[in-house]
Amino acid sequence: MLMALLLTMALTLIVAWLLQLALREMRHPLRGFVPSVSRVPLVGAAWQMRSFQPDNLHEKFAEYVERFGRSFMASVCGQVIMVTAEPSHVDALLHSQKQLRKSSIYGALRGWLGNGLLLSQGEQWHGMRKIITPTFHFSILEEFVEVFDKQSQLLVERLQPLSNGGMVAINIYSYVGLAALDIITETAMGVCVNAQLDAESAVVQAVKAVTNTLATRFMRPHLLPPLLFRLCWPSGFRKQREGIKCLHLFTNSIIEQRRQLLRRENAPGEPVARDRRNALLDTLLRATVDGQPLTDKQIRDEVNTFIFEGHDTTTSAISFCLYLLSRHAAVQERLFDEVKGHFGRELDRCVVYSDFAALPFLNCVVREALRLYPPIPALGRCLETDLAVEGGRIPAGTNVILLLWQLLRDEMLFADPLIFRPERHLSNKATSKKGAYSNIPFSAGPRNCIGQKFAMFEVKTMIIKMLRNFILLPLGPDVEPSIKIVLRSRNGVHFGLRPRVY
Repeated sequence: MLMALLLTMALTLIVAWLLQLALREMRHPLRGFVPSVSRVPLVGAAWQMRSFQPDNLHEKFAEYVERFGRSFMASVCGQVIMVTAEPSHVDALLHSQKQLRKSSIYGALRGWLGNGLLLSQGEQWHGMRKIITPTFHFSILEEFVEVFDKQSQLLVERLQPLSNGGMVAINIYSYVGLAALDIITETAMGVCVNAQLDAESAVVQAVKAVTNTLATRFMRPHLLPPLLFRLCWPSGFRKQREGIKCLHLFTNSIIEQRRQLLRRENAPGEPVARDRRNALLDTLLRATVDGQPLTDKQIRDEVNTFIFEGHDTTTSAISFCLYLLSRHAAVQERLFDEVKGHFGRELDRCVVYSDFAALPFLNCVVREALRLYPPIPALGRCLETDLAVEGGRIPAGTNVILLLWQLLRDEMLFADPLIFRPERHLSNKATSKKGAYSNIPFSAGPRNCIGQKFAMFEVKTMIIKMLRNFILLPLGPDVEPSIKIVLRSRNGVHFGLRPRVY
């Protein structure tokens, strides 16, 4: 009797809770502001999401924008999400000084990145941003360009045996990915994992396993909560856990090595290594908050965040830029003429910081490639207060997804938006309302990517080195975009290589 009573009470509470969720969802202020993709209570868009895959996500969002307009809402189990590619909404959100909280979907990254700069909030985020910002001063970026050049040269040397006159297409993505991993570990941590020489190393494999697992979780909302992730996908849970453990052990080891090195350098009578390059890790080891040094966990979270953000994103940007050049011979030839005019025939001449200002068309090419293939095709924010936008307001607590892929291909912002036309960036339109959106592949506003100059210089260095040594040929299949947190291609990024003859 007692058991039956308890079960009845439990069921009553569950039904009451579900009814409350349904009523709250049906009365949500967004319903009078933007269309909803589903009017089924509680279930909401869950049924439609079954067909969403990384390989079709960009197409699905384009389809929904076509059906419902630039902004629409969706709900799953009472959780309301607003999706928008409306320029005025994107502008209002990204440039707000109050809306700095990342969407709850980013929580899947916390096991690896902890409370690093990508995921932290409030005073902690402000404090860490202030500490890290000087790391990207031009004087330090100038030193980093030496690393970009060295690793890009190694990439060229690895590709030379494959430049067989353009008979066979190669998948450049994995080659660029290893070079980018070497660059970010050397600049962020002061050590190189030699990924280009040892692609099977434990650290390289761990980065690959963790990022692939996280990409799947982002596409499946039921895998985002840690408990459900563990229960519903035990093999994925184990793979991610083992990969993160490997990466944390590696990072902890490097932190201790750098700490000992700094202690030796600061010891009385010890000579200082004048030629040693500063790394992000050195900045963190020297930093204090309220007079106290950062903890090992704080340092590890920031270093891991930079490895995550500075590896896949630049790999994507470089790969798609090279792909576009291989498919547009006239653009490639114009860019090569600019590069050759600046560097001459001296292939041994290293790329240095001052070179970038002398190559305006290179800047246009990279910006146009980022517009067509943004490394991060969508961003997410969770509103901390109501956000006033054109035509209404978005209530606090709403998770908002910004569709950069659609925005950067919007015909109202860019003429012939699907055409690769770098010269569109030659005129100084950055101050206009429309031109501003050609600059946001790295987000915008107070929470923009702190390392965007770092990334741009890395991309440009690798493009310069590739074009000085190779002609890129339109071989292999066309790319098939796949959004796995970062933009990739389902079938790889292919083109042919022919040695450049001067």
